[in-house]
Amino acid sequence: MKQTHSAPSPHAHTHEREVSSQRVLLWALLLTAGFAAIEAAGGVFAGSLALISDAGHMATDAASLGLALFAQRLARRPPSRRASYGYARAEVLAAFVNALALLGLVVFIAVEAVKRLLAPQPVAGGVVLAVASAGFIANLVTAWILSRGQQSLNIRGALLHVLSDLLGSVAAIVAGAVILSTGWIPIDPILSIAVALLIVRSTWKLLAQSIGVLMEGVPAHLDYNEVGQALTSVPGITGVHDLHIWGADDIALSAHVGIQDGTKWPEIMEAAQRLLGERFGIRHTTLQPSWPQPRTFGNRRVIPVAPVTSRRK
Repeated sequence: MKQTHSAPSPHAHTHEREVSSQRVLLWALLLTAGFAAIEAAGGVFAGSLALISDAGHMATDAASLGLALFAQRLARRPPSRRASYGYARAEVLAAFVNALALLGLVVFIAVEAVKRLLAPQPVAGGVVLAVASAGFIANLVTAWILSRGQQSLNIRGALLHVLSDLLGSVAAIVAGAVILSTGWIPIDPILSIAVALLIVRSTWKLLAQSIGVLMEGVPAHLDYNEVGQALTSVPGITGVHDLHIWGADDIALSAHVGIQDGTKWPEIMEAAQRLLGERFGIRHTTLQPSWPQPRTFGNRRVIPVAPVTSRRK
């Protein structure tokens, strides 16, 4: 007898991705936290701000990875009467906190670097070089682990932390090599400031993305007018108003749709949802039909979308 095997459900695939992503975060957390302690001890022993700042950065990474892991577990909780949208936004909050933590670290590094430039302190270049080289390898492995996980905004935030840590390790390696070969101690705080500036540049994008999601902004990769005009190109739709698009990894859309014939709404809705899913990747949609098209909308703020002049045939 021929046996048939049913394909795994989308929910099963989603659960597998979530478990894999959590495993990735856990391994990255253990590796980062363990080496942060080693690098901090080496920095204090060698008197190197570059090592200490990199250790502090790795400690912040460990905290952010722990926060990301907690947020991902929280995001799996189902919607409730108090949280009808569920807890998926917890991952975005974690990314936002990660960005703020990085900016705080930049301030600390800058202040300490200025102090070291004004009052240089002895630095053991050999210890700095050895510990920083080991730190670079640890960060490289952690980045590789994170890159294999599901790329949500939260995971990207954690990966950004680790990649900026790689820059810190490179700076510490250069500082150790220069001090060991020339004895020029100011290279240590100077490179620390350079790394801080690079961290600011990379963190700003993460901060802007997370704020955009928290403010219910239109995702950066989508064009608001293009989506609205695409909807008006669906046969039977006469106009679109009250269009809202929001979300990060799971994009949602709601809109009031003017139609010509109410009896055709099931077919029109199916065509509109298919277009939004295939063309824009929007699969969580709420479309409200209205006919005839209202002339006024009361005191509500409406963002109208003009229909395209020509429709597809």
